[in-house]
Amino acid sequence: MLLGVIADDFTGATDIAGFLVENGMRTIQLNGVPTRSTHIDADAIVISLKSRSCPVDEAISTSLDALAWLKAQGCKQYYFKYCSTFDSTAEGNIGPVTDALLDALDEKFTIVCPALPVNGRTVFNGHLFVMGELLSDSGMKSHPVTPMTDSSLVRLMNAQSAGETGLVNYQAIEQGVNNVLAEFSALKNNGKRYAVVDAFNSAHLNTLGEAARDLTLITGGSGLAAGIAKNWAENLSDQSSAKKAGYPYAAKTVVLSGSCSVMTNQQVANYILKAPHFALDVKACLENENYSDTVCQWVLTQLDSPLAPIIYATAATEELKAIQQQYGAQASSHAVEQFFSCLAHQLKESGVKNFIVAGGETSGVVTQSLAVEGFHIGPQIAPGVPWVKAIDSDLSLALKSGNFGDEHFFETAQGFCHD
Repeated sequence: MLLGVIADDFTGATDIAGFLVENGMRTIQLNGVPTRSTHIDADAIVISLKSRSCPVDEAISTSLDALAWLKAQGCKQYYFKYCSTFDSTAEGNIGPVTDALLDALDEKFTIVCPALPVNGRTVFNGHLFVMGELLSDSGMKSHPVTPMTDSSLVRLMNAQSAGETGLVNYQAIEQGVNNVLAEFSALKNNGKRYAVVDAFNSAHLNTLGEAARDLTLITGGSGLAAGIAKNWAENLSDQSSAKKAGYPYAAKTVVLSGSCSVMTNQQVANYILKAPHFALDVKACLENENYSDTVCQWVLTQLDSPLAPIIYATAATEELKAIQQQYGAQASSHAVEQFFSCLAHQLKESGVKNFIVAGGETSGVVTQSLAVEGFHIGPQIAPGVPWVKAIDSDLSLALKSGNFGDEHFFETAQGFCHD
């Protein structure tokens, strides 16, 4: 085992796993920390947690459990994967988890690299941009759980971590690997525990990936994964069969959307013009314990349609605010998650094999409800979004982070299913 990845949500796990496979690493994704002896033949293991927005103590505890399991597998390097929009609050969870992982590994320094230029996430002079807009001006400023109102990664990291943060800007990176290593050394000598690194193109990421070769712990989004995989190239064997293992078969398919991100809103709006669709009633999720039965029956009548039926809780920002004001943000969010959890289980029992899911939290509860222990990584539908197939059943899932993919994503995903 070469690389152990701890991902703070399910879509983030499939995101980085897809990039590792594309760059030659045989990768298995596990749903949570295994509780029993598990033999895995792979170059990399990605453990998907549900630690992005849970209480800080819980995020630290589960992340340390994942690290202990990965260390027992003999991993040579570790990667803490979080969202490319640095989803967190002033309390965490990115900073506290990074602190805990560094302490557990007895390491003093790591990098902070959320950049994913292929999906419009770039870092310039320490500020995070989303599709050309500052993070604080993007749709993330209205995120219902982790609203991002500051784009400075240095300030964000300093606010929620125990150490101090420095910056390695793009000018230093463009001078090459040796210069980046010198910058790392200077920051460490000045007492910095973290280095925010600029990156707004693939050349930057390649340089950073090579510079990170000897770091025991790396933190960031999935963009750096290609460079990290290249560092292990001489240790890798052919993994073409592993790729094939992740392809979905043509089978009963459903689309579940719990995300309210800008891109998911566009994807839903485009898809419901062509496919059977059912908009969730949040009040019914809260008050009607049999609501999932009603929706399940509707889905079963639509499964023979040319395009898979979609059930969506997607809502515009103002509509979402009104719902949260009426029922409370946590109560309404929990009710929708529980609805999707129940519905996914019912649909599985009714013979649905393929699940296309939008939203990190929704992907987490659906995967848990389906009782999938791990995945083979299949073809990428969009950058950072592969199809995955359960290692212990015939279920296939496409787990999409809210803002990933283009407006045709749901339809494109179904094009990969084959007999």
